[in-house]
Amino acid sequence: MEMIINLALLVVGFALLVKGADWFVDGSSSIAARLGIPQLVIGLTIVAMGTSAPEAAVSITAASRGSADITIGNILGSNIMNILIILGLAAFLTCIHVGKSTVFREIPFMILISVLLLVLGMDGSVTFMDGVILWGAFLVYLGYLFRMTKNNDAEEETSINTERPLWKSVLWTIIGLALIVLGSDVAVDAATSIAHIMGMSERLIGLTIVALGTSLPELFTSVTAAKKGNADIAIGNIVGSNIFNILFVVGTSALVTPIPFASAFLTDGVIAIAAAMLLLICCLHHYSLARKSGIAMLASYATYFTVMLM
Repeated sequence: MEMIINLALLVVGFALLVKGADWFVDGSSSIAARLGIPQLVIGLTIVAMGTSAPEAAVSITAASRGSADITIGNILGSNIMNILIILGLAAFLTCIHVGKSTVFREIPFMILISVLLLVLGMDGSVTFMDGVILWGAFLVYLGYLFRMTKNNDAEEETSINTERPLWKSVLWTIIGLALIVLGSDVAVDAATSIAHIMGMSERLIGLTIVALGTSLPELFTSVTAAKKGNADIAIGNIVGSNIFNILFVVGTSALVTPIPFASAFLTDGVIAIAAAMLLLICCLHHYSLARKSGIAMLASYATYFTVMLM
């Protein structure tokens, strides 16, 4: 009976995520167009941070409760899934244009901080000082985004409805984000309960069930944005979320309490870096993510998941 209830809650969570992502993408892209803010900046900031809210909530709470395996596993697992599954699925459904600034600035920065996290964790923990370093890099990243907005140097090629009143776009964005966070919370709780019933370890739960659950907002938001033609939001959401996950979420968690970095996570850290490198390589081809790139990403995750279960 408990399994049936959790499965039902999982479906409810998915439904909230679908509708929330639809409203959130419409609202945020409309605001970007009306205020003259590049879509890429909106994707890298508001959309990325909004859809990363579940990761932040789960990881910081887990850190404060001493469940470090869920904290690190959630972030590494989410970042791997964001690239290989979410962008892979979005690229499989439709070809995604990728701006030059994303290819030569944001993605390399994501790779750099992924390496930084791995280096900081090699001594067995992410300490308070490591958290300060991550937060310092986060402030530098925010400064870069501010400059990008000011210079308006991001590419924007899609046509977005600007006839909707600004207040309505803001309202849609807020309601959409609320539904995304609520849906994710319901889905994560249900998925975690199902995993415990099935006897999965905490590390595996963090890398798979919790990571997938907290990545659901990115999944629905990016796929919805890609299908609506808002490619910069789709790619910016994932790259921005991964950067936000490492710098803000892990950084803040480390400021709350030192986070043990188990040796088993070193392999997952390398996989996260490899996934980011694969994304960069795929994007270099005509500055787009084609269907064959999506298939390669999905196949890569299937291989990683299979090896992880062995």
